Amino acid sequence: MTPIRLYRFIARAEAVTWALLLGGMFLKYVTQTTELGVRIGGMVHGAVFIAYCLSTVLVALDQRWPLKQTALGLVAAVPPFATVPFEIHAERRGLLADTWRLRTQEPGGFLEKVAAWFIRKPLQGVVTGLVAVGVLFGVALVAGPPVG
Repeated sequence: MTPIRLYRFIARAEAVTWALLLGGMFLKYVTQTTELGVRIGGMVHGAVFIAYCLSTVLVALDQRWPLKQTALGLVAAVPPFATVPFEIHAERRGLLADTWRLRTQEPGGFLEKVAAWFIRKPLQGVVTGLVAVGVLFGVALVAGPPVG
């Protein structure tokens, strides 16, 4: 999978999970019919949110995004549906390539070495990424739901 395809997929998945969560909140707080939508939508959204953040960092390292663009990409996960406009912005600005730079180019530091490992060993990278999402998701569950 190319950087642009990965980022487009995960940005849109994050937006879809926002819709699920907001739909669940509507059912819970407006119609007061069920909490199930919030429980399921919230869990799915939480996992995809973490995956989006990890993907943003991976793509940013590989594509050498400026720190400002990386921060913007991460912040885009917070407001509902903002990941899609950011992904479009990133593509228009040439921040998303069709190839992984670190697949062939020598990494230039610790973080790039980690990113290069994920990119050069895609199967192990996907498994490690899924484990990372699971661990971070577990930590979030232990920490509890957002207050509010």
